[in-house]
Amino acid sequence: MLLVCLSTMLLLNGYTHHMFGAEPDGAVKSTGGSSTVPRSIVTGGPVIDAGPGVPRSVSPHARTIALTFDDGPDPVWTPRILDLLRAQKVHATFFVVGTAVAAHPELARRIVAEGHQIAVHSFTHANLSTTAGWRRSLELRQSQLILAGATGVSTTLLRPPYSSEPRALTDRDWAALQQIRQAGYLAVLTSQDSEDWRRPGTDQVIANSMPRSTAGQVLLMHDAGGDRSETVEALSKLLPRLKARGFRFATVSDAVGLPDPTRQAGLLDRGRGLAVIWVMRISDAVLSLLTWLLYAAGALSVLRAITTVVAARRHARMRDWTWGPPVTEPVSVIVPAYNESAGIEAAIRSLVASDHPVEVIVVDDGSTDGTADLVEALIRNEGLRWVRVIRQPNAGKPVALNTGLRAARYELIVMVDGDTVFEPDAVRNLVQPFAHPSVGAVSGNAKVGNRRGLLGRWQHIEYVIGFNLDRRLFDLAECMPTVPGAVGGFRRTALERIGGLSDVTLAEDTDLTMALCRDGWRVVYEESAVAWTEAPASLGALWRQRYRWCYGTLQAMWKHRGAMVQRGTAGKFGRRGLTYLMLFQVLLPLLAPVVDVFAIYGLVFLNPVRVMSVWLGFVLLQLVMGFYAFRLDGERAGPLWTLPLQQFVYRQLMYLVVIQSVFTALAGTRLRWQRMERYGSLQAPTTS
Repeated sequence: MLLVCLSTMLLLNGYTHHMFGAEPDGAVKSTGGSSTVPRSIVTGGPVIDAGPGVPRSVSPHARTIALTFDDGPDPVWTPRILDLLRAQKVHATFFVVGTAVAAHPELARRIVAEGHQIAVHSFTHANLSTTAGWRRSLELRQSQLILAGATGVSTTLLRPPYSSEPRALTDRDWAALQQIRQAGYLAVLTSQDSEDWRRPGTDQVIANSMPRSTAGQVLLMHDAGGDRSETVEALSKLLPRLKARGFRFATVSDAVGLPDPTRQAGLLDRGRGLAVIWVMRISDAVLSLLTWLLYAAGALSVLRAITTVVAARRHARMRDWTWGPPVTEPVSVIVPAYNESAGIEAAIRSLVASDHPVEVIVVDDGSTDGTADLVEALIRNEGLRWVRVIRQPNAGKPVALNTGLRAARYELIVMVDGDTVFEPDAVRNLVQPFAHPSVGAVSGNAKVGNRRGLLGRWQHIEYVIGFNLDRRLFDLAECMPTVPGAVGGFRRTALERIGGLSDVTLAEDTDLTMALCRDGWRVVYEESAVAWTEAPASLGALWRQRYRWCYGTLQAMWKHRGAMVQRGTAGKFGRRGLTYLMLFQVLLPLLAPVVDVFAIYGLVFLNPVRVMSVWLGFVLLQLVMGFYAFRLDGERAGPLWTLPLQQFVYRQLMYLVVIQSVFTALAGTRLRWQRMERYGSLQAPTTS
């Protein structure tokens, strides 16, 4: 609904500000035949009644000049022209554009209050001769409504944009004038054009405005549409000069002897007009807000790119860093399993093939697909005496992990998902940072194993660029928010000190990591501890997984918000980690739909080349980040060719997930656990 409202506002703003009015009135000349234009109109006066029957036209009285101004009101030039007219005690007719009146209703009210005549010049300065009939009707109706809302009056006078003298009318112009008359308007053309829109110089504007005889004239000038300083200067000299020659100035209706065309608008029209004005003002405000949000989103994106790349480069230089003497003590590996029959054998085989001493504890959490039976059969058939199975009724992953923790023999704990396959050296590399007593947890390097197809490649790119680059930054800043459930190491003492794992959030790994940070433990990233995980193979499965992740992360962030005001390690995590998550994993995805909608707006209403250049610039920035991240991870850069395509499907899915998660959290709805479907696509690495 917000996107629909936003799109509607941008559509309104684009129509009212960018669809028409790019050229001044005289710059567009009518073309085509004039066989249907009555001869009496071609040779007649500039005020035309194109109604049914015999068309009529009328000219101003002799020595009478109807001074008219088009395209206003303008906040700079209209007040100066009004001041000049008041000083000369001259009344004129202002043909106003509806969008300009909506932007400056106070000027329209001043025009009426000072005795000038106000008339319609369309809603958006559209060429009424070439627009479709429905758009012509819209232009007239909206102009009248805005005039009623701003000034409380309506009018029957209209000057079509890009019109000139009667003798220049074409067949299309005449058809438009006939429809205009059916709508209740008299058309006011010109008999003399000052051509001030050309800005030929003050003297030339005066020369163009001087009558060639004593016949009455409808003189065209402009109070908007650019620099009107020549108009103001010419007018200050022209008015006294014409008065001295015996000419008088009048409004259009007075000049031709017509009744006053302005009427008091009805209460309903005034209300509708005010509503249109406020909607347009809101659309302008929305566009201004979006512009600033786009600047903010762009700045955040560039800042994130620069920060993560710089941090990753510095992190890569620390690869030879040693935490202390090599850690050789045995490790307890806990594998929580619920209906993991598709991949549990490969996971167990990879763990027992580790080059580090391990015990493997499989906690079967009430599986109904024979997961525990498969593991027990594997133990019997292959004599895996360091693997054991614990069965429990289904109680959830956090409870299963706590069960395994109580059964573990050793101080160092590795937690593994049932669909994850470890490299032979992954456990050994994962536990080396525990040589330093301040380290309470270690995040490993999770990689996507099933990379075939676009969806698999996109997730692979996300893991390498997004997750692992971020973890390098978090490691340097000492504010790691998540140790992934697929590959994470923990110090048992640290886990027991915080009371084990909690089941109050759907992201138990994030909740656990944040609790460790708040308890003063350092959480680090070990890129050499590589494990292969099975990513969702369908959009539906991906949606459910990321929805749970995002919602659980929001829960954990809210639960640990107190870290923002703490000191020490907890304060670093709060002010650095939580701020980063809020900016780049919540606010940026929430701004992403705005960016996309605004991009479409720019392609339709603005300069499409510029919009495409900006978009390509951001894609190029992501490609550069991608190449660097893939190089750091020792990955082939081939999948990066799908990165531009990722912008059209995958990115939208991810930010919609964030939007749904935020609204679910704001609504106070408790989300159920979303279990991912397993495919058994991973195999244990071969070892000697």
